[in-house]
Amino acid sequence: MRLCRFWRPGIGPALGLIAHGQIHDLADAGETRSFTSLLSDRDLHGSLERAARSFTGKQGLSWETLSVPPDPSKPHLLAPLTEQEVWAAGVTYLRSRNARMEESEEGGSFYDKVYSAERPEIFFKATPHRVSGPNAPVRLRADSRWNVPEPEIALVIGPGGALVGYTIGNDMSSRDIEGENPLYLPQAKLYMGSCALGPAILTAPSVPDVGALSLQLRITRAGRIAFEGRTSIAQMKRSFEDLISYLCREQEFPSGAILLTGTGIVPPDEFTLLSGDIVEITVPEIGTLRNPVA
Repeated sequence: MRLCRFWRPGIGPALGLIAHGQIHDLADAGETRSFTSLLSDRDLHGSLERAARSFTGKQGLSWETLSVPPDPSKPHLLAPLTEQEVWAAGVTYLRSRNARMEESEEGGSFYDKVYSAERPEIFFKATPHRVSGPNAPVRLRADSRWNVPEPEIALVIGPGGALVGYTIGNDMSSRDIEGENPLYLPQAKLYMGSCALGPAILTAPSVPDVGALSLQLRITRAGRIAFEGRTSIAQMKRSFEDLISYLCREQEFPSGAILLTGTGIVPPDEFTLLSGDIVEITVPEIGTLRNPVA
């Protein structure tokens, strides 16, 4: 089952159930709980299944209708969060470890150590107002010359720390700033438009084997492919359960949280994003997160 947030002109944000090839407003099925309340539902998958049955034979919105740049006068997709903090884990793939060691001016042995350590690297990524939704722009820092997207599976976590589902995340990164000094990580990672999420949430029970999930990154420039890459969750060193466990240590998330799980796709060192590029991250079971670069 897949859940999304979308904008209804004249009404505002709505919660959508993707069923029978269309998107239906959950309010039309009598579901009036907030997004945060839904994350607290220990049987969210079952609740959505029951709602889906009520939409059988009814007309909804097409995915194409909502897959447009944000415009208050038109229906469009929104990022799948409301008041949730966004956190991120790093160096969870060997490819990521190697890339961060290479970019570091000091040799980056600390990245090798954290890759092998029991404790993962976890850092704060974004507040909701810094997050871009589907088809909304992501940004490049004006004081950086080397910027890349980082395609990741994002875990949607309920207020009690339970795994609710999966979405797609783009952890935009300024590699030159981070490489200059690891203490500059917050500046390399956390700024307006540095994170994108969407287009939908796939409920956890819908995925019997998370290792089978794959990610594909495509960057288009002036109508041509500038970079492509793919990986699978099976290449991750750490488990989702392990990352959630460390995130929730000595922490409380009354509204739930989003946790990016690291990237296994890294463009070559000579590549940097440019304004006007189009970043597309696809997980077949979830959809495609598409964002232009501002």
